[in-house]
Amino acid sequence: MEKNKKRSNCPISCTLDILGDKWSLLIVRDMMFRQKSTYGEFLKSDEKIATNILAARLQSLEENELIEKLQHPESKAKVLYKLTQKAIDLLPIIVEIHLWADKYFDIPADIKAMIGDVQKGKEEFIKATTQRLKKEITA
Repeated sequence: MEKNKKRSNCPISCTLDILGDKWSLLIVRDMMFRQKSTYGEFLKSDEKIATNILAARLQSLEENELIEKLQHPESKAKVLYKLTQKAIDLLPIIVEIHLWADKYFDIPADIKAMIGDVQKGKEEFIKATTQRLKKEITA
């Protein structure tokens, strides 16, 4: 949804206006945990997003200041996407979604390992991941 266009003032509704589609949070996930940063890398995700949907979601995330678009340092034909602080601030929520999903779904081994790290020390995991992501946005 277009920036500043909202259905109501409810915090959940406002958040869903930005992240409530099927794909936006998956793109943020890929950037946070899988270090994806190019259009081509997002297309290779397991969920198989269509190219037109990917382009629309990247544009929406940029308009809502969750990601920024930069020139790729190695190719003028490529664009590099980076998370903003606004997106990094979603990390605790995404961690909680992982914990909830672990309780109710079969989780792949690699994600299960990450969840194990979270369960050993959630605050430490969030702090370390936040620091890594902040380094990436300033690099």
